[in-house]
Amino acid sequence: MTKRKERVKICLVSSSGGHWEQLKKLKPLIDKYGGFYVTERTPFVEDGPYLMVQTDLKDKLMPLKMLVNAVHALAIWVKERPDVVVTTGTMVAYPFYLLAVLLKKKFVFIETFGRSNEPTVAGRLMQKHADLFFVQWESQKRFYDNAIYVGCLY
Repeated sequence: MTKRKERVKICLVSSSGGHWEQLKKLKPLIDKYGGFYVTERTPFVEDGPYLMVQTDLKDKLMPLKMLVNAVHALAIWVKERPDVVVTTGTMVAYPFYLLAVLLKKKFVFIETFGRSNEPTVAGRLMQKHADLFFVQWESQKRFYDNAIYVGCLY
């Protein structure tokens, strides 16, 4: 009897804007291995991925929005059961990061292309549990102990 090789399911999650544009460059991973996208609901994001509530650190309603996103993330996780979480950041990715760590799934962080001379809050928070931590600028390596320079996604 031969073992059936199971497909890996990848969760690609990021905030909208530049993070989302970078993450969409990883579509070949979804095509090859299977998976799904998660981003924030904005006027610029069309139907297709799972859509979360948009928030940031300066938002007064951020704790409430993060709670809503956490519940939504858990529902998505139960439905999709990803093996790997890949993110370019930010707040919308945090619940998926926590679930990956708690459930011992692989977690990959790609530091944003938009920050060549300083670390991001998301990068500083998520680097300690990342199985792989990629940076898109050589200069970003100095901020993170285990960063791997891979060049830009664009």
